[in-house]
Amino acid sequence: MPKYRYDALTLDGEKSDGVIEAESLTRARNMLLTRDLQLTKLEEKKTVGDFEITARRIKGPELMLFSRQLGAFVRSGIPLLNALEALLDEYPKGLMRQVLIDAADALRNGASFADAVALHGSAFPPYYVPMLRAAELTGGLDAVLDQLSAYVERDLEARRTIKSALTYPIIILLMSIGTVGVLVTFVLPRFATFFKSFGSKLPLPTRILLGMAHFVSSTALYSVSGLVVVTAAAVVFLRSPGGRVFRDRMFLRLPAIGEVVRLAVVERFCRVFGAMIRAGVPLPDAMRAAADSARNVVFERALENAREEMLRGAGIAGPIRACGLFPRTAVQMIQVGEDTGSLDHQLETAGEYYERELGHKVKQLTTMFEPAVIVFMGLVVGFVAIALVSAMYGIFKGSHVGQVH
Repeated sequence: MPKYRYDALTLDGEKSDGVIEAESLTRARNMLLTRDLQLTKLEEKKTVGDFEITARRIKGPELMLFSRQLGAFVRSGIPLLNALEALLDEYPKGLMRQVLIDAADALRNGASFADAVALHGSAFPPYYVPMLRAAELTGGLDAVLDQLSAYVERDLEARRTIKSALTYPIIILLMSIGTVGVLVTFVLPRFATFFKSFGSKLPLPTRILLGMAHFVSSTALYSVSGLVVVTAAAVVFLRSPGGRVFRDRMFLRLPAIGEVVRLAVVERFCRVFGAMIRAGVPLPDAMRAAADSARNVVFERALENAREEMLRGAGIAGPIRACGLFPRTAVQMIQVGEDTGSLDHQLETAGEYYERELGHKVKQLTTMFEPAVIVFMGLVVGFVAIALVSAMYGIFKGSHVGQVH
């Protein structure tokens, strides 16, 4: 049974803290309230095996299926509590099941559906709960759930397309690195012993190749240890606030890749912002959630500044244009939508346009990447071949001259 750590105040105002076992977060809260405790903090206690660097998120396919199924239940008139209990059979374990249990408990205690889901708000994308809250106010929960399901599905499809396009070049690159590793570690040291037995001076490419092989084989343990330490340090740094800014700014500045990252962020922002406006989410909340969905700190900070300017009465298109990160076409579409009152439609149109542009750029990038990897592999294999053949030719020539004399 899960354990929950709590901080609370007694009726006398004294601090109280501890750990309690309960089936769900809501039941843990209710048990503590019956003890006349005023909770200030309640969270699940993590064991060493459960420790995670980042917050757990519901997987995309699970979120898409949940939204689609719940939308169908709501449309057919099934009460939300019954729908959540019915969906429990679809998720026998995992985070999604815990979310359903806690949400059902919260509904039994009189909470709204959005507040019930917000108990695990960090497990959902930043736009999810605000859209549910707006849908409950407008009475269009089933339509918004279908809309959320469709968006998650499009996002998953875009990721699958990018992964599929990059799979073949990455496999070639890994095979190239593996081939070089085998040559340097196992094959070339044997050739070094063979060449030394003749005592002749080796050509420069052969000496360079054998020197590299000797260095790698003699420092393999230290190299692997150093690589592990550097990788761990890099992961910790890139997860820090400063590291995230450095990483996202670097990706935006990379040739070819930077344009793909920019288009992906713009497409996601337009999709989420337009969907939230259509669902009835207030503009400031919609802007903040769409900015959080960008998954790029540089864009998030720029959009937060644009949001503050919007709250001061500067409009939407102007501050977005001023941040200098959005393409001119996107800004013009937002300007037209703002002027004509069709912002949600223009944002959806912009999202569709940049989705096509993103697919085109990804295809271009992979088309460039494949021959580059093949050329790299050819250069490496060619250098190894030249080094070995030139050495063999020198030995053969030397032995032939000795026979003549």
